Amino acid sequence: MGPIPPGFASEEGMLLIGGVGVGALAHEAGGTPFFAYDAGLIDARLAALRAAMPDALDIHYAIKANPFAPLLAHMAGRVDGFDIASGGEMEMALAAGMAADRISFAGPGKRDAELEGAIRAAVTLNVESEGEAERALAIANRLGKAPRLAVRVNPDFDLKGSGMHMGGRASPFGVDADRAAPLASRLIDAGAIWRGWHIFAGSQALDSEAIIAAQDATVALAERLTEAVGASPPLVNLGGGLGVPYFPGDEPVDLPNIGAALAERLERRSASLKDCRFAIELGRYLVAEAGVYLTRLVDVKQSRGERFAIVDGGLHHQLAASGNFGTVVRRNYPLAIANRIGEPLSPEPVTIVGCLCTPLDRLGDRLALPEVAVGDLVAIFLAGAYGASASPERFLGHEQAPELLVRMDEA
Repeated sequence: MGPIPPGFASEEGMLLIGGVGVGALAHEAGGTPFFAYDAGLIDARLAALRAAMPDALDIHYAIKANPFAPLLAHMAGRVDGFDIASGGEMEMALAAGMAADRISFAGPGKRDAELEGAIRAAVTLNVESEGEAERALAIANRLGKAPRLAVRVNPDFDLKGSGMHMGGRASPFGVDADRAAPLASRLIDAGAIWRGWHIFAGSQALDSEAIIAAQDATVALAERLTEAVGASPPLVNLGGGLGVPYFPGDEPVDLPNIGAALAERLERRSASLKDCRFAIELGRYLVAEAGVYLTRLVDVKQSRGERFAIVDGGLHHQLAASGNFGTVVRRNYPLAIANRIGEPLSPEPVTIVGCLCTPLDRLGDRLALPEVAVGDLVAIFLAGAYGASASPERFLGHEQAPELLVRMDEA
C-alpha cells in the first residue's frame, strides 16, 4: 500500500476524520459508502503553500478536482480564485460565493452558450484557439460587452515526470506558443479586456527540480510573449503540477525549495512583467489527501486459495482507486480497516473488492491487514480529488455516495 497521508489520527482503534470517529460519520451520512473531507487538512495545506510561496503568487483552486458545494464554499474564502472547465462549473463557482472577476474558464470545445454565459457574468475566458477567440469576440459584440479574455498557451516544453503532460507536443489544449502573441494582439485590438496568459505544462509531478525547471521556463515564455505583444498582462497563470504521493516509494514535493526558487525567478523577471500578478492553479494538491472514501465490508469468502473481502462500495464511486482512471499498471491506494487501527496484521493477505459485477472492481490486491470481519469499515485514502464527481456513479443503478465536509470546530 502507499503512504497514508499525514494528519489522520485514531482513538481506541477508530479512525478520526476532523476529530470525529468514522463510525459516527457513517451514522451521520445515513450509512455506507460515503466520502468524508477533513477541512482542517485542507486549511493546513493552504497555510503551508502561503508560507512557502512568494507574495506575488495567487493560489487558485481548480474545482474539477472536487466540486462538492460545501467544500467550494469553504475554499471560496481561502483561495484567490477558482479555475473552471465548463458552464456547469461556472454556476457552481458563482453559487459558492467566488467573485466573477476571480474565476477563469479554460478547456477546449466551449459551446457558444458557455462563452455567452461567461461574458455576461464577466468571468475570464482562457481562449484555446483562434476560432474560439473569434466566436467569443462575435458574441461579445452582439451583447455589447467587452469580454475578459486570456490566451491559453500550449508551451513548447513539458513538465518532466508529470503524470499528465500538457505541453511540448501537438495538443487540443491552448494555442501553440508561436501563435499566441499574434492572437493576444488581435484580442487587444478588438477591444477585449486583456487578462493575460495561461500556461499549463503538466500535472501530478513529484520531482521538485522538474517543477522548478518548468516554472522557470513558463516565466521565460510569458516574458517572450509579453514583449512580442507590447502590453503587460495583469495575470500570468503558471498552471499547476504539484503532485501528491499515492504509492510506495512516492515522496512529497519539496514545497519550501519550490517556493524559494519561484520567488528568486520572479525577483529577476523582465520589466514587461514587473506589474503583473502570477497564479498557480491547484486541485489535487489542495484536496486529495484530505479525503477518505468509507465503505463497509459485507462478505468474506475464499476462492481457490485466495481470500476476498467484499464491500458495499466500489469503482462507481472511487474509480481512481480501482486503477481505471488513467493508470497503466494498477497499484493499491493507501487503505486501512478504519475500526481496527493499530491491531496486529493477519498472516493471510486479503483482496478488497467492490460490489459491482465486473472484475475491474478491485480496491486493494493482496493486502496485509488486521483480521477482517463483516461489518468492518474500510477506509480508502487520497479520495479528496477525482473521486465522487469523476466516477461512474450510475453504473448498475447503485446510489450516489453522500459527501461530508468535516470541520474540527463543529465536531
